Amino acid sequence: MNAVQELSTPSQILRVFVQSENAPLRLSIANVLGRAGHLVVEEAGGADVIVCDESREISETEGSHVVVVGGAAGDAAAVLPRDANAPQIDAAVRAVAAGLVVRVQRESGFGPATDETLEKLLTPREFEVLSAIGDGLSNKAIARHLEISLHTVKFHVEAILRKLDARSRAEAVAKGWKLSHEAIDL
Repeated sequence: MNAVQELSTPSQILRVFVQSENAPLRLSIANVLGRAGHLVVEEAGGADVIVCDESREISETEGSHVVVVGGAAGDAAAVLPRDANAPQIDAAVRAVAAGLVVRVQRESGFGPATDETLEKLLTPREFEVLSAIGDGLSNKAIARHLEISLHTVKFHVEAILRKLDARSRAEAVAKGWKLSHEAIDL
């Protein structure tokens, strides 16, 4: 079967668990997934993909199967904005099921708002990872130091670079230092 034939086959039905403390958001996402032909399941254990909001704790073992709507990356394989539309949610679910990582590019670019401090911009764990980068630690050394997986460190580094609009680890440290000192001057 060639690639064109594979693309024209019917879409795979995925089992998706939806979790959110926000009932309207949970129902809206479940509705979107149902209309896309997916089976919404009652428990995370039987799901191919988990879709949740930022209120759910994501373990390292399930992170590669999680789509977060309206939250930070953490260990999630996909992160979508809170206003993600139905095609974006469906595409993220299918991409994660296929083993891909999804990040949505903001139209205004990746730069942070100027009035945000570093503590508001980064999660506590991302702040720890940035600090370790500033100490000159490699990803492997950071993983050992923070007792997390190398995969998780890579996710955090990716999120830090994106949130700080940095192209390198050194640039991220410099921008982090600048933001933290701007916050002190306020």
